[in-house]
Amino acid sequence: MATEESTGLVFHPMDQFIVRPLFGDGPVHWYTPSNVTLWLALAVLAVWLLFVVGTSGRALIPSRIQSMAELTYGMVHKMIEDVSGKEGLRYFPYVFTLFCFILFANMLGLLPKSFTTTSHIAVTGVLALLVFLGVTILGFVRNGAHFLGLFWVSSAPLALRPVLAVIEVISYFVRPVSHSIRLAGNLLAGHAVIKVFAAFAAITVIAPISILAIVGMFAFEIMVAVIQAYVFTILTCVYLKDALHPAH
Repeated sequence: MATEESTGLVFHPMDQFIVRPLFGDGPVHWYTPSNVTLWLALAVLAVWLLFVVGTSGRALIPSRIQSMAELTYGMVHKMIEDVSGKEGLRYFPYVFTLFCFILFANMLGLLPKSFTTTSHIAVTGVLALLVFLGVTILGFVRNGAHFLGLFWVSSAPLALRPVLAVIEVISYFVRPVSHSIRLAGNLLAGHAVIKVFAAFAAITVIAPISILAIVGMFAFEIMVAVIQAYVFTILTCVYLKDALHPAH
C-alpha cells in the first residue's frame, strides 16, 4: 500500500462516499446538515421542478420538459397496471414518487463534485423498509389472516408445503435487504470504478485509455442509474401485487 512518503500513485476511490457535515468538521449526527441531506434535498427539488414547474403550462402541444414528465407518468402508470392490476393504481402516487426520487438521486450523483445518496444503505434501506412495511400492513388490512396464504404454496405436494412455507417466510423478510443492497451496491461499485480509472488517467502512458474507459463507464452508469430506479420500482409493484392478491 502506498504511503504519504511514497512517490507512487495514491488514490482512495471510496472517499467519495464519506458523509461529511456541510458546516465545520465535527461529527455527523442525525440532525447535522450534511452532504447527504443536501443532495437528497436537491433530488426533491429536481422532481418538483420537472413535474410541477415544468408542467405548469399544461400546453396542448407539450414542451420537451412537459413531454418528459408525461412519458415518465405514463410509463410508471402502465408498469403498476401491468404488474399489480388496476387495484394497484390506487397507490400510483407513492410508487411514482418513489421512482422519480430514486431516478433523480441516481442521476444527480453522476454530476462532478456531487454526492450519490442512493449509494448508501442508510438511504436505500429506509426506502426499502418503507415499501416492506407498507405492503405488509396493506396485505393484512386488505386480506386479514388470508394474507398468510402468500406463504402457503397450495399447488405443491402436501408433504413439501411446510418446507416451502419456511422458505417463503425467509425470502419475504429478506426482501428489504435485497431491495436496498441491489440499488446501493450497483451505484457504489460503478462510481468506485470511475474513480479508479480517473486516478490512472494521471499516468501519461495510459491516460488516453483511461479517459476512454471513463467515458464508457460514465455512459454505462447513466444506464445503470435509470435501470436501477426501474428495478426498484417494478419490485415495489411486485410486492404490492402480493399484498393485493396473496394466494399462491
